[in-house]
Amino acid sequence: MSNEFEYDVLYLGSGHGTFNGAIPLASKGFKIGVIEDGLIGGTCPNRGCNAKILLDMITTTQHDVKELQGSGLAGIPEINWKDNVEHKDEVIQPLPEAIGNMMTNAGIDLIYGKGKLVDDHSIKVGNKEYSADKIVIATGAHYRKLDISGNELTHDGTDFLSLKNQPERMTVIGSGYIALEFANIAAASGTKVTVLMHHDVALRKFYQPFVKVVLNKLAELDVKFVTNVNPQSIEKIDDDLIVKTNQGDFKADWVLNATGRPANVEGIGLDEVGVKYNHQGIEVNDHLQTNIPSIYAAGDVLDKKVGKLTPTAIFESEYLTDLFSGVTDKSIDYPAVPSAVFTTPRIAQVGISVDEDETNSNKYTIKDVDLATDWFRMTKNENEGTSKLIYDNHGVLVGATEVSDQAEDSISTILPAIEYQLTPKQIKHMISLFPTIGSESWSKL
Repeated sequence: MSNEFEYDVLYLGSGHGTFNGAIPLASKGFKIGVIEDGLIGGTCPNRGCNAKILLDMITTTQHDVKELQGSGLAGIPEINWKDNVEHKDEVIQPLPEAIGNMMTNAGIDLIYGKGKLVDDHSIKVGNKEYSADKIVIATGAHYRKLDISGNELTHDGTDFLSLKNQPERMTVIGSGYIALEFANIAAASGTKVTVLMHHDVALRKFYQPFVKVVLNKLAELDVKFVTNVNPQSIEKIDDDLIVKTNQGDFKADWVLNATGRPANVEGIGLDEVGVKYNHQGIEVNDHLQTNIPSIYAAGDVLDKKVGKLTPTAIFESEYLTDLFSGVTDKSIDYPAVPSAVFTTPRIAQVGISVDEDETNSNKYTIKDVDLATDWFRMTKNENEGTSKLIYDNHGVLVGATEVSDQAEDSISTILPAIEYQLTPKQIKHMISLFPTIGSESWSKL
């Protein structure tokens, strides 16, 4: 602990890149300050993953009921958009206070306002400066603005998650995670959705044959996809929003801009202090340390090779706790990081990808698994699904990807086999809880 500065560690931002590490660090006796100018907890708890999955839960439940028509269920419930959003609010709205209380109960000072770096050890909030031995920048990311006329007529993911009145027609600009997940929620609820894709490929980081399965399922919900689109302007004419593009005009009641989330590096004093960053985010070494020795960074604001996901932000925050408290002096060592797209069906993946296998065919082999005959999935009439399991030359599972209604749970189940490089013998020595999707997934290895 330092006597020279007001705080041992001062965090800029209060999301998962902060509180998951700041709370245990404070419990070790470190003096901690957290600066936040928005909702405590950042994006994920308030206007990201948690809110999204709450809205999605209703659509997946409706999907399951549809699949079980004539198999014990009769009648398909309608989704009430307003009630769904209100239920989401009931669960989400208490989170900022709850997270804030966890921090203050641990002895952390919450400092409200816009923070800006002053020097290597100081951040200014309003007219007051706060000093610390170490600073952690965890400012996250924001939705990109379209550089076209009429951009102010678009909405972002935060707006969608709090949209009280369901639009009849929604145009989505973009084809990544957020675009397709929110298109899925809206279309399942009865909105006519058009997705404008900048290129002819969606979800580029995922196995494309599986992506096509998802797109085809969305098309069955009357989602229309238009490829190679360059938006040129947006106009409001009477009750219509008109998205003008090189592919023609598209009418909507509501336009979602889902073209990406750049790191929050502007206006926080990086240039003034000399912290290096690029268009991907803040540059750090293998200890999450910037070029300024006393300044670190964590979460979505980082320029990093692993996914900008909540679990990686948590992992980084907890790593910094261990680093600052002397538990470790080693470089950060990321585990296998899974990722998923929460559409219906889901796509999930972890480890070596199919594309990597195809470029290194002498190093890996792929096992194709048809999940349509999986008896456990038949209990929900889930009559399609595929997984690809990638093994190295020693028979060790090194990667997996799946498209199915339960892909996220399946990949989560087999994740330890990849992370800990379990041998076939070790895998067979595991007894799974039966009957579950986990036991079925494990049995395929």
